[in-house]
Amino acid sequence: MHSYTRAESRERGKLFRQGFRQSFADCVDPDIKRKIERIDQSAAERGAQELAALHKVQADARTDLAAAKATERTVPRADKPAAREARKQAEQRVRLAERAVQKAERS
Repeated sequence: MHSYTRAESRERGKLFRQGFRQSFADCVDPDIKRKIERIDQSAAERGAQELAALHKVQADARTDLAAAKATERTVPRADKPAAREARKQAEQRVRLAERAVQKAERS
């Protein structure tokens, strides 16, 4: 996964266009390739950190869901509606976290 900042995206696009124009003359400047690789590497590192953070959020949401389910099963009848609502909210957080992880892994 890559996570480019806006400045990196602009710079990478500019460098790519320069390299593309130079490729017609078969004289691509090696500095352009180096700069693009450096931008890609920093974006990949940032993306890996973000993906790890998303996995942590997902794991925390699953833990919270398990606790909400256990609470729902053990509360007195009078408190069931509140416990059921808490479980539904925990399930929603798990679904959101899973979608975020899947989206990040695809890009």
